[in-house]
Amino acid sequence: MLRRLTLRDFVIVTSLEVDLSGGFTALTGETGAGKSILIDALQLALGSRGDAGVVREGAARADITAEFEPSAQLTALLTPWLEEAGFDNLELGAPLLLRRVVDAQGKSRAWINGSPATATQLRELGEYLVDIHGQHAWQSLTRADAVRALVDAQAGVDSEALQAAWVARREAARRLDEARSQQADLERERERLQWQIGELDKLNPLADEWDTLNAEHSRLSHGQAILDAARLALDAISEADESADSLTTRAIDALEDVASVEPNLGNALEVLREAQAQLQDAARSLNSALHHTELDPDRLAELDNRMSMWMSLARRYRRPAPELPELLQSWREELAQLDAATDLDKLEREAQAAHQAWQKVAHTVSRQRSAAAPALSQAVTEAMQELGMKGGRFEVALSAQTEPQAYGLENIEFLVAGHAGSTPRPLGKVASGGELSRLALAIAVTTSQRSDERSQVGTLIFDEIDSGVGGAVADTVGRLMQRLGRDRQVLAVTHLAQVAACAHQHLVVAKAVHDGQTTSDIREVRDEVRATEIARMLGGQITDTSRAHAQAMLATAYAHDTQDAETAPATGKAPRKRKEAA
Repeated sequence: MLRRLTLRDFVIVTSLEVDLSGGFTALTGETGAGKSILIDALQLALGSRGDAGVVREGAARADITAEFEPSAQLTALLTPWLEEAGFDNLELGAPLLLRRVVDAQGKSRAWINGSPATATQLRELGEYLVDIHGQHAWQSLTRADAVRALVDAQAGVDSEALQAAWVARREAARRLDEARSQQADLERERERLQWQIGELDKLNPLADEWDTLNAEHSRLSHGQAILDAARLALDAISEADESADSLTTRAIDALEDVASVEPNLGNALEVLREAQAQLQDAARSLNSALHHTELDPDRLAELDNRMSMWMSLARRYRRPAPELPELLQSWREELAQLDAATDLDKLEREAQAAHQAWQKVAHTVSRQRSAAAPALSQAVTEAMQELGMKGGRFEVALSAQTEPQAYGLENIEFLVAGHAGSTPRPLGKVASGGELSRLALAIAVTTSQRSDERSQVGTLIFDEIDSGVGGAVADTVGRLMQRLGRDRQVLAVTHLAQVAACAHQHLVVAKAVHDGQTTSDIREVRDEVRATEIARMLGGQITDTSRAHAQAMLATAYAHDTQDAETAPATGKAPRKRKEAA
């Protein structure tokens, strides 16, 4: 339930903190006093669009905080959402704080339990917490999408699964249609790729082959120069008469004769011996090169021919030669994709499978809607009898759709018969403005009394949804909301004294001028003050007679509330204690 709403510099509110209790709370006040300010502020805290217009004139920012007290069941329901969204889990009994700040430039920031959040996250979370029925709720009853959403909510339809199946079906059909319409173009592109791949396949370029070819070609093309250089070096080292090896041998022999006499020559002798060993190693390497280096003009010609093919294809396709293997692989992958795109049989099978999957989900939805429609029709019809439409009948009509649609296999329409014996017709064509308001109220009350898990929203708000009704019907509206308040928190902005008298908590909005600025304030009224407010709402002068009438209304409402609480079936919740007027 909504425990506290705090406003700072919001529209014409300077500073306001409203504590709300469970049960049914009525919000009343003079016309133009700003009764809907609380609702507007709460909607902003729940992620509705905010702009600079919500900031009080002269203030830097508007700051709204809504504190909720989730039930144990709602806490368990919120845990997966909070985890997925990256917020800390709620401890049982801990408050849930939603905060929204809008500055004078229209920039908005949001928090959930002190952690930064987005407006979208506030909206998603708000769907678990509050259900708001506006004063123009009847208008949505003539819109197909709103009617469908209301029935689907009653039926427990998994709209996300239906939408996902529809998207998959649409995408599969799109791929098939594109393949059919582009078949000629795709086939030409496929033939082009096949020809290009065939050209490169003749070469069959391997990864890193170009570098290997270059190295081998360079070695073969310089074969004679290599042989000449190796022979010359070998002669100089070991095979000429005055070779480096023979001269080094002569030097070693000379030093060995005197090294025993002059120890300092020993180091020079050791260096010469090492040099001779290195010369002999070099000679062996040169001999090996001379024996293994061959002049192979046939192989050189073969290399010339293959490298020429590489360079020719590289020029043709405007790519560096080393990139030809990568180019061939990319074309093969592209051809595989084109083969898949031109495989009409496969695409047709995929489209058919996606259509069947959607049909399966859609038929499940149809069964859910067909099961929910009679129950909803009966419940709203019963509520109509209480709201001054005796003999009237409400019907949820399901009609088969000729073509598959994203929303399923049937159209949904609300039909109404205003009196006994008449045939139900489309709601917007037969109902008057007052009847539409009462129908909207009947539907809102009926749908708000669901007990399944999807309906565990703890706070219901009715924003002047009782406009257009009065007299005995107004008494019924008040009792309906009073009854709802036994199981949930109900907040109603109302101008009807009969409705306000049934409330467990009564808040009055008043407008005043302070220092040249108009401000709005909200306070809770009880006892005599509340009776005076009820008397004002009855109209005319506030007299002892009107006060006595108001007292009588409060006493009657209290008696009904007590009687209903005693006769109502057990809900697992204690009945809300009412603050009785003196």
